[in-house]
Amino acid sequence: MERKRPSQGFSLLDVIKKVVCLDGSSPDTGKGKSKFKSSSITKKVCHGFHLVEGQSGHDMEDYHVAEYRKKKDHVLGLFAIFDGHLGDRVPSYLKDNLFDNILEEPNFWEDPRTAIKNAYRSTDKVILENSMQLGPGGSTAVTAIVIDGKDLWVANVGDSRAVICRGEIAEQLTVDHEPHSERRRIEKQGGFVTTLPGDVPRVNGQLAVARAFGDENLKAHLSSEPDVCNVRIDSRSQFVILASDGLWKVMSNQEAVDIVRPIKDPQTAAKRLTTEALARKSKDDISCIVIRFG
Repeated sequence: MERKRPSQGFSLLDVIKKVVCLDGSSPDTGKGKSKFKSSSITKKVCHGFHLVEGQSGHDMEDYHVAEYRKKKDHVLGLFAIFDGHLGDRVPSYLKDNLFDNILEEPNFWEDPRTAIKNAYRSTDKVILENSMQLGPGGSTAVTAIVIDGKDLWVANVGDSRAVICRGEIAEQLTVDHEPHSERRRIEKQGGFVTTLPGDVPRVNGQLAVARAFGDENLKAHLSSEPDVCNVRIDSRSQFVILASDGLWKVMSNQEAVDIVRPIKDPQTAAKRLTTEALARKSKDDISCIVIRFG
């Protein structure tokens, strides 16, 4: 997530980090599948991920989660991308805490939608209460919970996106929370949206999304309320792509699906997406998770 930043000097360590990133030798990449067994499982789930640092002049601020847990004889696949801005402490906190907070909601199994919304809200509250330690920055989020390979719950704040492939067709499961689309709410709360020549709309001339975790200085005009979507995973559901806006700025939903469809290995597919985004001159951090069903 790009945000206007004050100019700053770079230490020798910063230069070394940048060189390591640009030669492509240190991306965060991997894959996995659930090793848990349950009588409730209808489809096997596997995943691959690939994250690369961008060329925006700051350290990597994207974090991801891709893991499996077993709770109450249900197997959960937990996947997320957190795209930070003005530092990496907020996305790092989300990586360590958001899913725990969701699953600890007392009504998670009966009412996942309300549990996810409550957990997003309470997590943001803690982040704001600890802004001295976590800093002034913030993070977008897209989270996906796969229950027993048959039920998918997706939520998001900001412009990281989830797209599912059904048959050969891309369907967007999330809402891009852009400032211009929420101008009325922002202005009602005392804020404003500006668009300078050659730039994107920004809340109070600063942030390019209308919803995010953290951002204490903008919180009066910024929402952390997620959009939540529930999808039944059926025979037509092939895979889901989670990615930060570093991918979606240069690629349509259908283009991404068309790239992934013929690639069976999800890690290879995720890497292919990031490689294509770089070839299309994306400068932001690029993070991608591909979740395959079957």
